[in-house]
Amino acid sequence: MTHLGTQDGTGGGGAATAAPGTPPSPGRTAPPWVIVTLACLGQFMVLLDVSIVNVALPSIQSGLGFSDTGLQWVVNAYTLAFAGFLMLGGRAGDLLGRKRVYIAGIAVFTAASLVGGLADSPGVLIVARVVQGIGAAFLSPITLALLTTTFPEGPRRASALGLWSAVAGGAGAVGSIAGGLLTGYLSWRWILLVNIPIGIALIAGCMRYLDHRRSEGPRRLDILGAATVTLALLALVYGIVNTASYGWTSPQVLPPLIIGLVLLALFCFVEERVAKVPLIRLGLLRARSVAGGNLVGLLMNAAFLSMWYFVSLYLQNVRGYSPVQAGLAFLPHTLMVMTGARLSSRLISKAGTRPLILAGALSALAGFVWQSQLGPHSNFVLMVVLPGMLMALGVGLVFTPVAAAATSGVAPADAGVVSGLLNTSRQIGGALGLAILTTIATSRIQSLSGDTQPTPDNLVSGYGLAFLVAAAFVVLGAASALVLPRVAKNRS
Repeated sequence: MTHLGTQDGTGGGGAATAAPGTPPSPGRTAPPWVIVTLACLGQFMVLLDVSIVNVALPSIQSGLGFSDTGLQWVVNAYTLAFAGFLMLGGRAGDLLGRKRVYIAGIAVFTAASLVGGLADSPGVLIVARVVQGIGAAFLSPITLALLTTTFPEGPRRASALGLWSAVAGGAGAVGSIAGGLLTGYLSWRWILLVNIPIGIALIAGCMRYLDHRRSEGPRRLDILGAATVTLALLALVYGIVNTASYGWTSPQVLPPLIIGLVLLALFCFVEERVAKVPLIRLGLLRARSVAGGNLVGLLMNAAFLSMWYFVSLYLQNVRGYSPVQAGLAFLPHTLMVMTGARLSSRLISKAGTRPLILAGALSALAGFVWQSQLGPHSNFVLMVVLPGMLMALGVGLVFTPVAAAATSGVAPADAGVVSGLLNTSRQIGGALGLAILTTIATSRIQSLSGDTQPTPDNLVSGYGLAFLVAAAFVVLGAASALVLPRVAKNRS
């Protein structure tokens, strides 16, 4: 097993240990295991909030009087703000100091969680979810940047990324479990209020252990670049999430997508020709490791997010599971994600990134194809647990090498923005994949049901088709891994 021992480094990373009972002095950082803990807890809190809400949506609707169309924005408001501000959040950490931005992100996220948990109207909850997403966008990129600037490339970074990936991958399943338990035994409000003690503990840990160092070089923010990329991502994600309620050619979907693409092109022009200190150097996007890692992350997440979503729908809409039962059904998935991530962190230094991504894709592909054969009365262990474990194992195996590839060779000064780019790719991939798969599943269900209420057989047919299309995303993601450079195997 690779140990996260103390080591020298720069940019947020060297690890001289302070004397017991005294905070580290400026210019020094905490022991590496403390950095890993702070990074993993921050990422866990952010991604937990993506999934924990899903199981509680019916209770939120009845509790606050949401309309059917308005209810989706409890999820979409968070997703939209989170994805839209990730690039800005990552670069802010590079320029202003990761400790300062990390604490600000946690504080905003925690305060918004309190407001959301106490909300007495749909409008207040939606606004709180938007602010939560903005806080998460400034918090999440720093979690990965802390690891890549603390550990040089090699076994120790792989081990740290493995822990981070296990937490990130397991957050989706844990969110479903926690959401079911909190909603079933307490109240839907606790899916938000639970963030408060975590946030307070993280702020205390960051105040004590993180230092104030910032990246070397110019610290001027590219305002025009930040504005264009943020608006571009907001428009793209807004259009994508609206596909759940409207057609792809509707005014609510097509114009935002076109505007987003135009703004994205404008952003590239600004970064290449206008900005003196670009938000992100476009040369980074031409690096095979960065471009390939983001492409694989986008395509794989397009498939993986559907696993939690459609299995949850199947368990509750077809099998009649309660929120608590549906949440607990994801426990094997959680364990396998963590197992896969830890396994990949141990193997990546010897096997390289490509073989692990391909192994994870093969496991996930088998699981998705198997899961597509679900029936209304299928054996739970044989047709839900076992294929789910294969899919989850694939998630765990893929997360670490993708993160390692996408951040390989990146200078500490660009660590935050590159981390934000990877998180953006994953979020857009997940939102786009879920939008496409939901459209496909709904079309199949409606074509079979006509004007009548969908039967369990019709529902399962739609869900099964979605799993097959998700398998195709996995194949595309595996093929994209060939873009990645042949990373030298490290046998140390």
